[in-house]
Amino acid sequence: MLLLCIMIPLSSVGQLAPLSDQYMLNPVTINPAYAGNRGVFNISAFYRQQWVGITGAPETATLAGDVALLNSKVGLGFIVSNDRIGVTKKTSANSNYSFRINFGGGILSFGLGAGLITTNTAWSELVIVDPGDDNLLVDSKVFVVPDFSFGLYYTNLKYFAGLSIPRLLLYNFSPEKNKYILKSDPEQYYYLLNSGGVFDVAPKTKFLPSTLFSFSPGEKLLYDINAHFSFSDRLWLGASYGNNRSVKGFVQFQANDQLRVAYTYNYGYGKLRTFIDGSHEIMFRYEFRYKADAINPLIF
Repeated sequence: MLLLCIMIPLSSVGQLAPLSDQYMLNPVTINPAYAGNRGVFNISAFYRQQWVGITGAPETATLAGDVALLNSKVGLGFIVSNDRIGVTKKTSANSNYSFRINFGGGILSFGLGAGLITTNTAWSELVIVDPGDDNLLVDSKVFVVPDFSFGLYYTNLKYFAGLSIPRLLLYNFSPEKNKYILKSDPEQYYYLLNSGGVFDVAPKTKFLPSTLFSFSPGEKLLYDINAHFSFSDRLWLGASYGNNRSVKGFVQFQANDQLRVAYTYNYGYGKLRTFIDGSHEIMFRYEFRYKADAINPLIF
């Protein structure tokens, strides 16, 4: 069973990358068109520990940042992420570019992302039980594959909507050739649709509903339904339901004009629920504030 879990990243790396529970706080992690949309230079750090209670469960650390330039017409961003699942490690580094125009009373952004993904498996860290499995003691070489993404993003003072393809190149590991095989097949792409809005419900209270749909031809549609309440633009509380058998709780706090912290607890009620203690994620974001002409930069 452990070996099966370790092999999963090798066979599925060409599929949709794991989604952070904090994607609503930092949509640039799923859509390159969001780069620069906050109107200020900001850096975010995420740490996610998934399936607490299972040895070798996924851990992800991410550093992301973006900035608006040329009177907010251009956005630039970066994402560096390190994933570890069992004895398999994956590191990705991506840059994002967005071009923004005024459209329909809001801002329409077009985004492109490009980067590299490196992955390797440290078989020597496994404990061999059956004689003859010595071949597993040989670590894999480091594989490097390119990564490209595309996105559209629209926002005004009350609503936002984004459509993205987070991976334009697909790849699967070939044990016979001992390398990854690259291909581009729109019928196997994953498409993400993210939308939401903000509504005043009291003088200092806002309601922020949003949804995220993930779909690929011939596969099951996945979705998250999120609901947040904002109090005095300082404290956010919310919850989310996903049809991938998970519910999530969110809390965010704006400590001052620059620093925001957030925590997410993800409870899965699928077949693994008796073995795990949920998943945890924390986020710190620091904004280097300066005057910028941006649409609603602090909400979306």
